[in-house]
Amino acid sequence: MERHLFPYAESMAGIALDGLGVVVAWTAAAERLLAYRAEEVCGRPVWDLLHDPDGRPAVPRDRGVPWSGETVLRDRSGRARKIVYRVLPVCHAGTEAAEGAARYLVLGAPASEVAHWRQDQAITRGLLLQDRVGLAVFDDRLRIVRTNTSLLPYTGVPPDLTGRRLGDFLMPEDAAEIERLLAGILDTGRPLVRGGVLTRTLDDPQGGAVMDLAAFGLQALDGRVVGLTLLFTDVTELHRSRARLELLHRATAAVGGLLSVTGAGEALASVLVPHLADTAVVEIAEAVFSGGEPATEQDGRLLLRRTAVTSAGLTVSGAALADRGESGEASGDPLELTASLRARGILLGYLTVRREPGRGAFEPADLDLLREIAGRASLVLDNARSYTREHRAAVGLQRSLLPPSETAGAVVSTAGVYLPRDPSTGVGGDWFDVIPLSSARVALVAGDVVGHGLGASATMGRLRTAVRTLADLDLDPEELLVHLDDLVAQLVVEDGEPEDAEWRPVTIGGTCVYAVYDAVSGRCAVASAGHPPPAVIDPEGRVTYVPVSPGPPLGVGGLPFEVAETDLGSGSVLALFSNGLLEEVGGELDRGMAELARRLAGARAADRPLRAAVDAIVGDLPAHELADDVTLLLARTRCIPEADTAVWSLEADPAAVAKVRELASGRLREWGLDDLVFTTELVLSELVTNAIRYAGGPLQVRLILAECLTCEVSDPSATQPRMRRARLTDEGGRGLYLVAQLTTRWGSRYTRHGKTLWAEQPLPPPAADVAAHLNR
Repeated sequence: MERHLFPYAESMAGIALDGLGVVVAWTAAAERLLAYRAEEVCGRPVWDLLHDPDGRPAVPRDRGVPWSGETVLRDRSGRARKIVYRVLPVCHAGTEAAEGAARYLVLGAPASEVAHWRQDQAITRGLLLQDRVGLAVFDDRLRIVRTNTSLLPYTGVPPDLTGRRLGDFLMPEDAAEIERLLAGILDTGRPLVRGGVLTRTLDDPQGGAVMDLAAFGLQALDGRVVGLTLLFTDVTELHRSRARLELLHRATAAVGGLLSVTGAGEALASVLVPHLADTAVVEIAEAVFSGGEPATEQDGRLLLRRTAVTSAGLTVSGAALADRGESGEASGDPLELTASLRARGILLGYLTVRREPGRGAFEPADLDLLREIAGRASLVLDNARSYTREHRAAVGLQRSLLPPSETAGAVVSTAGVYLPRDPSTGVGGDWFDVIPLSSARVALVAGDVVGHGLGASATMGRLRTAVRTLADLDLDPEELLVHLDDLVAQLVVEDGEPEDAEWRPVTIGGTCVYAVYDAVSGRCAVASAGHPPPAVIDPEGRVTYVPVSPGPPLGVGGLPFEVAETDLGSGSVLALFSNGLLEEVGGELDRGMAELARRLAGARAADRPLRAAVDAIVGDLPAHELADDVTLLLARTRCIPEADTAVWSLEADPAAVAKVRELASGRLREWGLDDLVFTTELVLSELVTNAIRYAGGPLQVRLILAECLTCEVSDPSATQPRMRRARLTDEGGRGLYLVAQLTTRWGSRYTRHGKTLWAEQPLPPPAADVAAHLNR
């Protein structure tokens, strides 16, 4: 038994026993505990109070020293009361005592209360011994009684604070503010929570720490506040990080929308003072102001214009010229470090900041912030510089519209090639695309715009962007082509007749084929707007064409599009191509499709790298003598194993929320995704609750494990949910916002029987490594 077993003497029962164990005194606390009056128990053996008369507690041989134990007593109503007791000898064992005199004092309390006392002691001891949260106990005169600050590394804090006030070691203004807050606790008894309190010691007034404070009063048994306990957490780094992040946002907002080089320099210098420095200087290369790219002189120096100087709120701009070499960023002064203004590897100038000696040197995090601000400002300056060169930028933009030639994922891996009719510009009107969709699905697209050159490329870029936007709505292939057809018809009207025919965007005569492959079912749905049908190479190397009936070309309007579905086994290859490839290999349509089928079979696309297969198919085409642009996209499919999906049907019952959480957590643990259990349960709870509340049942929940984890909830309603920003007074409306924060992507799509809400989460590293291995 611990030495300080009963720290609260007022709440303990006490009895006195003679040497034979007969009760000779009975306290009021004992009467409250067992409901016996003193006259009922005095003179009787204490053993009569045992709940089990035969279960007498053990008594040590040496009864001259205190001992402790537990026993079960019976109160006056006959109920059993488990008691922890401590026996204190009143006189030594060999001392003579008068007959009937008290020989032992027994203190006892309910076992449950003793357990609470022990817990209180353990908590207090743990707080005083840990070194992450500071603790200080004050008396009613705000003098420190106990503290653990000896474990905390603060400059200027004495090792022994017992009896001291905060003003003995803290700056007067800081100590006064904290004591004012603590005095309020002594006056009102209400606890205190306050964040961001600055504390500086007398020995280090320039440093200091930012603390989060939590304090509460200590009450006597009569309810009076006799002192208080203060808990404090050092959040200095967090506070500084937030301040730096806020400054980064302000600097980005200040210069982000400017296209003036001078205006951007002035705004940049103004936002840094006084939050980061006392003086800021912006120097920009002279060539930037005329829209040119800066170049160093033969001696390696760069001609600069001092664009803006800000100090103590004063901003000065001028045309003072200076020169500085490539090494101008270096500085040996800890109160000054200069950051380069660079964009796309081009040195545009320098940003220099300086602090006064009393403020302290720059920390590494300050320098990182300066470089980040300089990097973002450099982009703004470069945009302003290149504003006068729109023609060159437009050509570069058109070239950047071409998609990546190879992709690899859990659903498909692809390889494609684009051969423009005019290789000197590298742009034209044909394109292909691979668009990831929700729920382990992918859209494969190929299109052809009539015409060549920059005009066709501009139209291609508009259509490709439109297809990606419509694909993000998860439309069926035939419905997507209807919307795309309507868009092309509108572009015909909007474009009209331009003055310069060379720059006219081509909006008439475009074709497009759109295929959606579902890796869970292995089905592929295809719709065509005047485009050749895709070819399928099965794992055995056989080549067939998808039996899709092409609709009219884009822009004709008025006619529907049909969809064809086909099963693609794992390892099948789907080939999408433009009409130019058929013309190059066969001339006429039928001969071209037959020759392409032969080439597809000969390229062994089913069992060799797709890039090698692409090269085998188009490698012998005359790149400089093409009659039309040529595109080819090969996509090798992969089916999601049945073990990597889970489907449950539920009724529209609130009890289903708990059920689906249990089912989902069990399946995730089977997949080894324990790290995603919490977020998945939360996401499914929100989606299922939303469906029950607004859509009714029956519901279907599906989990798909591919290169990410997809959660789906399907319901019979055709009403699409909308994420909104809930007001402070709203009781709901935050579910989808929460889902969006916990996942990388979310959305909804219409189905033939209602709609499906889905959300995607990235896999943790071990699972992601497995997925990457499967992809290879």
